[in-house]
Amino acid sequence: MIEPDDTTAATTGGAALLIVEDDPTFARTLRRSFERRGYEVASAGSPEEAEALFMARTFDFAVVDLKLGGASGLVVVEALHTHAPETRIVVLTGYASIATAVEAIKLGASHYLAKPSNTDDIEAAFASVRGDAGVPLEGRKSSIKTLEWEYIHQTLVECDFNISETARRLGLHRRTLARKLEKRQV
Repeated sequence: MIEPDDTTAATTGGAALLIVEDDPTFARTLRRSFERRGYEVASAGSPEEAEALFMARTFDFAVVDLKLGGASGLVVVEALHTHAPETRIVVLTGYASIATAVEAIKLGASHYLAKPSNTDDIEAAFASVRGDAGVPLEGRKSSIKTLEWEYIHQTLVECDFNISETARRLGLHRRTLARKLEKRQV
């Protein structure tokens, strides 16, 4: 098993990784990226699937989406940390907030990243064992496009991915929303 304080552990390959993500496209992209880096990857789309996987085997690392359809990824974080406290858990979210970050850390996550985050960001989070007192106090500025995308995605989730209802709530024509979604896949 890889030691959590080994900063090169994530790049040595062969580490077992659990991805808990309800967006199949994003989960597949993460899976492929980590497999290319030598990880043994298993993925789940719900808390129940995740629990079945981590009860059957031990994982060195886990990436857990905060919102899993109608369920909370925090449930997965808590159960995984209780079952295997040595697993390094990174929570990913498109809905970052101080409250959920604090709860994720309290429940056993070692890191909390706002989407969009890539494989490099996640690997850096796996390798980061101690806090960084030198981290800038100002938050990362979001672009108008990023804010727009996050709002569209949040509304899509609230509407159970019903494009017509989402367009109505956003005050957009359905085709306009469809074009925006084609440019940046959900």
